[in-house]
Amino acid sequence: ITVDLFSFLLPPQSVDRSSFKMTLILGYTVFLLIMNDLLPTTGETTPLINVFFSISLALMVASLLETVFITNIQFSSSQYSAVPHWLSVLVLRYLAVVACIPPKKKSNRTTTAGGGSMGSNQDLLKAPLPAAPPPDPALDELRKLSRDLTAIRLQMDKHFQGSKASQEWQMIGIVIDRLLFGLYIVFILASFITIMSIWIWNNTYMYTA
Repeated sequence: ITVDLFSFLLPPQSVDRSSFKMTLILGYTVFLLIMNDLLPTTGETTPLINVFFSISLALMVASLLETVFITNIQFSSSQYSAVPHWLSVLVLRYLAVVACIPPKKKSNRTTTAGGGSMGSNQDLLKAPLPAAPPPDPALDELRKLSRDLTAIRLQMDKHFQGSKASQEWQMIGIVIDRLLFGLYIVFILASFITIMSIWIWNNTYMYTA
């Protein structure tokens, strides 16, 4: 459980965290098979240590499912559409504060500069050109250049919108990962404290009886 807990520190962008957790689960399964032969068999009640092992296995499986969910968001974000406004506000503004992640400041310097230069070029291209009575090859080239620049600008706008949506989805994945990590720690502590309390209470009751 401790190794699985520290595995949340592995970045899902560069490390296959799910394979690491699957290896832990397989090793823990072998450990349970060994302990099955060592533990005494009781027919009346379930031993508390069996409950402890079952909860540990359930926590590790839940951790693996969480990793699969976060990895899907991180690596498939480019295929998703734009983030809904309510989800962006809920996760990036409120849940990010709960997860102790400072909000990321948006910078529109690159897109604004690019948009300004494109806008100025388009304004220049929209300016009325002096029409000459004979057909001028330069005017045809300028018209073709204008259409090419318009198509390039549309492609660049689509690219910037897609990259912005991908970055928002990745940020949402980071916030959810940090939040579920905190919940995982709380649930582990609550489960272990409850099991230890029951164990101490049972031992105290047996000694007093």
